[in-house]
Amino acid sequence: MTPRKWTVLPVVATVAAVVLLFTTGCAAWRIGQAADLARKSTPFQQSPADAVLSLLIVGDSTGVGTGASSPDNSLAGLLGRAHPRLRIDNRARDGATFADVVRQFDGTQRYDLVLVQAGGNDVIRLRSDEDVRADIDRATALARERSDRVVLMPAGNVGNAPFFFPPASWLMTDRARRMHGFIRESAERHGAVVVNLFKERADDPFAQKPELNAVDGLHPSDAGYQVWRDELLAQSGWAEVLAAAR
Repeated sequence: MTPRKWTVLPVVATVAAVVLLFTTGCAAWRIGQAADLARKSTPFQQSPADAVLSLLIVGDSTGVGTGASSPDNSLAGLLGRAHPRLRIDNRARDGATFADVVRQFDGTQRYDLVLVQAGGNDVIRLRSDEDVRADIDRATALARERSDRVVLMPAGNVGNAPFFFPPASWLMTDRARRMHGFIRESAERHGAVVVNLFKERADDPFAQKPELNAVDGLHPSDAGYQVWRDELLAQSGWAEVLAAAR
């Protein structure tokens, strides 16, 4: 096969996958459900008078907590309820890409902890690898300017989400795998920590347990955010730091 054909085929496959995704009735229903959840979502924040630690959250709908039954059941809410002396400033917004995350770092205030939850929209919107890699690196650098303790926690294997069906799911898995690679590179370069949620389908609890997914098949449910909370505490090294805010 000629080099030109190898170049053209991925483009054709991408277009076919996107057309399939957005022309099926099931996809249209899922999109409506996702939009409805986003309209109802509110980022969890808290400002206790006796705060001893501060946390900045930036990112997309997963930082907002879209899919949870209430802000209290989002990842930020779970952290806040367990640590009532933790101040949480949550700037995450539904639909944000890493380019948007860069703009969420307004001001120069320092924090004890910074959590970056983004990447899913960069995958789904088929943004170029070059742009995504550059935006991830800018966001990580800005996060490190705000705190010595930075965690990058992108959504896992987007292709495993019930929202997607083959061949779109295959495309999303491939793109998510590359995006996670960019995040690991940036974290190593800037001294951040990565909480890895990417798993192959056979090992992914979100692919094996439907109850971990919200009704749209794209965002975590209450139970799903609890899984993410457990992974954050297990992989980040934050458990001991956060203990001071209990």
